[in-house]
Amino acid sequence: MADDDRIVEILANVPLFKNLGRRQLSSLARIFVERQCAEGEVLVPQGRDGYGFFVIASGAAKAVRLRNDGSETVVNTFGPSDFFGELALLDDGPRTATVIATEPTVCLILPRVNFLGALRRDGDIAVQIMVELAKRFRTALDAS
Repeated sequence: MADDDRIVEILANVPLFKNLGRRQLSSLARIFVERQCAEGEVLVPQGRDGYGFFVIASGAAKAVRLRNDGSETVVNTFGPSDFFGELALLDDGPRTATVIATEPTVCLILPRVNFLGALRRDGDIAVQIMVELAKRFRTALDAS
């Protein structure tokens, strides 16, 4: 299976992209960057600019938030097809948590600049992703 085809299959299982067609997934697959991470490696540090959006292709990771009192708490865990960093697609704000690989992990990274270019080329991608982001934010608000 070609690399882009493999990435399309992974993206097709990511909830954020569930309403995208094969052509749109193929377009996105070409602009993702693959990264292999060792267990314990920091994928993104809390407080740093949000470079982009991450999909866990294989492996696992956890999001740890440093509190004002110096303590840490695990705020989320991630496995295959899970994603994080969706806010980084919309702005360059700082990361709200540190994400650490908890086992050898392969990530697909969509840099913000690549994402913005894809949106300019295909507005339907933007609409579908925004609908899914809105659902995700509503679910998060209902849970708090």
